[in-house]
Amino acid sequence: MLKRFTLIGLTVGSLLVRSALAQTGGFQTGLYPILEKANCRACHYTDGVASATRLHFPEADAPAAKIEAFGKSLVNLVDREHPEASLLLKKPTMAVPHAGGQKIKPGTPEEAALKAWIAQLAKLSGGDLAQALRYREQESSGAGAARHDAELRRLTHSQFNHTVRDLLGDQTTPANQFPPEDFINGYKNQTQGQSLSPLLVEAYSAAAERLARSAFQGGDTHHLIPCKPSAPCRARFIREFGLKAFRRPLDAGEAKRYEALMAKETDFLKGAQLVLEAMLQSPNFIFRLDSTDEPKLRAWATASRLSYALWDTMPDAELFAAADKGELSTRAGLEKQTRRLLADPKAKEALNEFISQWLRFDRLLTASKDRRKFPLYTRETANAMTEEARTFVSDLVWNNRNFMTLFTADFGYVSPELAGIYGVKPPAKDFDRVPFPAGSERAGLLGQGLFLSLTAKPDESSPTARGLFVREQFLCQHVPDPPPGVDTNLPAVTEAKPQTNRDRMSEHATNPTCANCHKLMDQIGFGLEKFDAVGARRDQVVLEFRGGGRGVAARKVNLDINTNAYVAGLPDSNFTSPKELGNLLAKTSLCQECMVKQYFRYSSGRLETPADRPVINKAVAVFRQSDYKYQEMIVALTLEREFPDKISETKEATHVASHHQPR
Repeated sequence: MLKRFTLIGLTVGSLLVRSALAQTGGFQTGLYPILEKANCRACHYTDGVASATRLHFPEADAPAAKIEAFGKSLVNLVDREHPEASLLLKKPTMAVPHAGGQKIKPGTPEEAALKAWIAQLAKLSGGDLAQALRYREQESSGAGAARHDAELRRLTHSQFNHTVRDLLGDQTTPANQFPPEDFINGYKNQTQGQSLSPLLVEAYSAAAERLARSAFQGGDTHHLIPCKPSAPCRARFIREFGLKAFRRPLDAGEAKRYEALMAKETDFLKGAQLVLEAMLQSPNFIFRLDSTDEPKLRAWATASRLSYALWDTMPDAELFAAADKGELSTRAGLEKQTRRLLADPKAKEALNEFISQWLRFDRLLTASKDRRKFPLYTRETANAMTEEARTFVSDLVWNNRNFMTLFTADFGYVSPELAGIYGVKPPAKDFDRVPFPAGSERAGLLGQGLFLSLTAKPDESSPTARGLFVREQFLCQHVPDPPPGVDTNLPAVTEAKPQTNRDRMSEHATNPTCANCHKLMDQIGFGLEKFDAVGARRDQVVLEFRGGGRGVAARKVNLDINTNAYVAGLPDSNFTSPKELGNLLAKTSLCQECMVKQYFRYSSGRLETPADRPVINKAVAVFRQSDYKYQEMIVALTLEREFPDKISETKEATHVASHHQPR
């Protein structure tokens, strides 16, 4: 009787769903809420772990018309002659393997709604079908999407230090004492994290006072006054210093107010000190003009944006002059300045800041390791790991090498601290290039101590952390957060039941709450398990159990390691080592695009939006065409952001041709 009642309930539920679809003919009120409840969006969006598929949800706040258009675009996943064989049905019901697991159970009203929508899509024809098929193309082009560039961006602590260095000749790095910055979207310069707290405002005020006092201590030792002190000189000082401090010319009202402030002191230098202190506390100094619709300020905003992206500091005299002459309003003029800035040593310093944030040096430098288990690991070792990674990435960028070698290089840059971990002889000079041992299975960043150590726990490796890092930093994919209240602790290893990490993590594969997300991470990390928590290679896991009282030797258990692994969502992605994974990533279009996206996010201070897709696509095309030279990617990204309508036919052809697929 109960079974019959359940079947009747399902039938009634199916009829209700079909009725709703029949009445509205709509996706938004029918299937869409079901897919949302199943959390399909968590993976199927631009930066989701299923971003390589043909199914991309629109933004959560998309208008009804766009949601409806998205629903019709699902015809791409429908077999119109045999609707029951459609991927749109088989994937979420797990009739065929689905990395996200079963989202819709067969025989439920939800499946009935899915089938009903598939039936509607199978009937599309003519103009309706053509429009539905064009949806993905239009989405990829960013057509109709609005840009979200911030008009003002606060100087990061690093930029504050560099700016006062270049503006005042001050080398005291005052921002190091400011309240710490938060990492958002992987970086410390994202606009949504740049609000001013009371503590930060107080820190700016104190720093301005100290900097102004120091600037004229012992006279004009930093040559900030451009003329012999006098009334005319006062106006000139304010005009010239104000231009540099605010990164734009002062308007007449601003100049007049600062002249009045300076005139309050009869002593010229004391008056200049007052002006300097006031300007350093002004929002016009603390915030940089990054985007504006005011024609007279546009060139100055471009100069500021270019300088802080490539130098992490204020524009120099030549860049200011280029802005003043209108040279930055042409593609040729902007490219000339971009390449000039890249050739300057300041660009190397700025790139180092990007590298340290992208690869999360901070996590390693603040982490601790079990010294009993890992006696080779010290604070100096952690510093050496960051220096190796910095040297490695910098060499690829500044010597114009193929940047995808980041994942395939069979060498590292070794110091005495790293030599013991890598099993090589220390080089004659610290951080000289040293080949990895032939059988080590190391390659690129994935084989270096930085990655292997910072993605590990104090006493053991962490497949989950390693897989998550690969997803987020190298594929630009966001893995959904775990549900609240989930116990993330693994079963303890006991002498009675010794287990490898893979065995202990079997709970992740069997518990439906954990399985869908953890296989996206763990299955990557398992392939890196031949490397311990400090990056040393091992052929077996050695478990040590102490007991039996004083003087009794510890019992050791050796366990074989299974490193068969794969990257869920990527076809033909099986691997067993960092070397094999590195070769896979280097050839994967998602990884190549991620290298561009990471720099875009850092330089733009925000995540990319649909409106940015054409810019990113063009930069990716140039990146591939140049044989993955990073400097060429930076130039392309800069030019396409400033001149989005002037597209090189060669670059476009490169993007849509064979380079679009992994090589």
